[in-house]
Amino acid sequence: MKKLIAGIALFGTFAIASAQTITFDKTTFDYGTIKPSSDGTRFFTVTNTGDKPLVLSNVKASCGCTTPDFSTDPIMPGKSAKIKVGYNTAINGGFNKMIEVFSNDPANSRSVIYIKGNVDANAPEPKPLTAEEQKAAAKAEKKAAKQAKKVAAVK
Repeated sequence: MKKLIAGIALFGTFAIASAQTITFDKTTFDYGTIKPSSDGTRFFTVTNTGDKPLVLSNVKASCGCTTPDFSTDPIMPGKSAKIKVGYNTAINGGFNKMIEVFSNDPANSRSVIYIKGNVDANAPEPKPLTAEEQKAAAKAEKKAAKQAKKVAAVK
């Protein structure tokens, strides 16, 4: 009987160790203070740090002012995908919205990401990014994805 229980426990450990794992580049995106009717679209990067395909089955916003867009195509191990989140910036005032991400990750079948910020007519005009700043932002995003993979590998 002890051998049977030990065998089941060992099998369960391998089953959990070899699975799809969802990891985000960030769990909160802060818009800062923005002008009304400015671009409310932001992206979260989802990485599969497991060894089986990860599938996002649903992404739900906490209210109608936030609209997520995602693909149900499998995310292969080590690969990434984007979740596009749009916020209606015609609504003045502060906001803090929750977005639920449902996947086939056995440990995190429901993950939560957030957007927050403030829509204010007196917000400063956004300055366009220079080519150098765009490169730096792309490099930082790649670095964050690598870091997410390393963190998941430690787990």
